[in-house]
Amino acid sequence: MKLTLYTDYSLRMLVFLGAKEEGELSNIKEIADAYNISKNHLMKVTHELGKLGYIETIRGRNGGIRLAKKPSDINIGEVVRKTEDDFHIVECFVDPGRCSITPICGLRHVFAEALQAFLAVLDRYTLNDFLADKDMLRIFLESDASIM
Repeated sequence: MKLTLYTDYSLRMLVFLGAKEEGELSNIKEIADAYNISKNHLMKVTHELGKLGYIETIRGRNGGIRLAKKPSDINIGEVVRKTEDDFHIVECFVDPGRCSITPICGLRHVFAEALQAFLAVLDRYTLNDFLADKDMLRIFLESDASIM
């Protein structure tokens, strides 16, 4: 299963913000530079994560973005479900009529079960699980070594 860049960037943003001291503000440029990704893409991600209640955006000269919840309250499976727009692993998930063997095919059910297992694993983790070594994470995010 491959997640979209949108979901990937959403998770990266949450990790970046989670690595900061509680309440510390960041900005899109800082995050984009840390991951070497587009500011425009991150602006869309920021807007959506704000609407979903994961981050807080503060406008103005001293504004920025930060987590709106504790990292332990941000479930990774939930974030993926809310940011991923398509869980159709195979074509028959979308249009069962496109395949002539859909009525008797067992693959569709296997892929559906695999998807549920994938999401169940993600449901076992919170953002906090990825922040065990915040000091080392900050070093990577604040240096040129952030992307290997």
